[in-house]
Amino acid sequence: MNFEDLNLHPSILKSLEENGLTSPTPIQEKAIPEIMKGTDLRASAQTGTGKTAAFILPSLHRLASPSSLPGKGPRVLILTPTRELAMQVSVEAIKYSKHLSRCKTVCVYGGAPYPPQNRDLARPYEILVATPGRLIDHMEQRRVDFSRVEMLILDEADRMLDMGFIKPVEQIAAMLPKSRQTLLFSATLEGNILKLSKGLMTNPVEIRISPERVNHENIEQRLHRVDNLEHKYRLLNHLLDDPAITQTIIFTSTKRQADHLVDKLVLLGREAKALHGGMNQRQRTRTLREMREEEFNILVATDVAARGIDIQTISHVINFDLPRNTEDYVHRIGRTGRAGAKGIALSFAASRDMSLVRQIEKFTKQPIQMHNVPGQEARKSEASPQAEPSKKPFRNKGRPNQYKAKPRRWYP
Repeated sequence: MNFEDLNLHPSILKSLEENGLTSPTPIQEKAIPEIMKGTDLRASAQTGTGKTAAFILPSLHRLASPSSLPGKGPRVLILTPTRELAMQVSVEAIKYSKHLSRCKTVCVYGGAPYPPQNRDLARPYEILVATPGRLIDHMEQRRVDFSRVEMLILDEADRMLDMGFIKPVEQIAAMLPKSRQTLLFSATLEGNILKLSKGLMTNPVEIRISPERVNHENIEQRLHRVDNLEHKYRLLNHLLDDPAITQTIIFTSTKRQADHLVDKLVLLGREAKALHGGMNQRQRTRTLREMREEEFNILVATDVAARGIDIQTISHVINFDLPRNTEDYVHRIGRTGRAGAKGIALSFAASRDMSLVRQIEKFTKQPIQMHNVPGQEARKSEASPQAEPSKKPFRNKGRPNQYKAKPRRWYP
């Protein structure tokens, strides 16, 4: 199938051709016709599957026809969980709307100055890409007119719920016209995601794209057993000597760990920088730009900051700390192997992490191959102090009866 078969507006097809895109991905092939019908839709699709274009292209097709309602507010509202993803989605919208005469995109997110966003919101526009928190700030100041909204799109809805945005999303949705079309894209469609969609949608069509077909076939996954934190540091330093690692993202579980790891790597003479939610937007944007321009080759990031990163030259992803849920693992390793390239994902796991490894393998339906580095193997004959806490009972050897419980006395 080609994009011409989807009956998209000629101006959109021209933009696709200029960007070298001729055939839709599976999620685009299934979602675009349903969205163009005007029905509500919820879809399960991973990062790297072309899901952004799956909702941007039919949205632009609708915007090619003028609105019947007066006003200067958005006709399409797209909510994203992070600043980086909001910026990425807005870039895609601008790129594919290049040849449409009436289609301006505005992007608002936290961590950025208000005055430029206030000016953008005061002028006519058609697409608004926003993070929930900053959008509510603008709503409270009455800077956004929702009367023309025809489509509400929730991108990476699972991440928005993980970050505690369910109430803000519901608050925003309550301010929109009831007759709108609602689209929801998520890594999974279960639990609270389904509960959220039922409250926002009417008879939605459901599309599921299995992640193992689209996200893992060009990514080699390796598992390295470790004893403790110091073993992780030694193994990581050894692996980074591999000349095949041109650029890598190392994932940690916390902002503090990310900063600490960067300090250690810099002391070892390596070019590394951190990316996490504790940095302001200017710092994060500059760091990503320098990474793309190959000014440094090691990025240490947390999950929240990493959503939306699209750097084609990432050769390796290293899970210094395994994520606490399987969906985050899929998003992490999807940072490598972009645009059909080969990628390698390395994960460190202590004994206590092996149950999580099995959950990941079950979710992705792919085994993670065990790898040993000569001289850096985990101790097999003894448990890791980090992984296995001592199970010996406490014994007071000096005075065994000192803390012995005394019998209770009852008084009349």
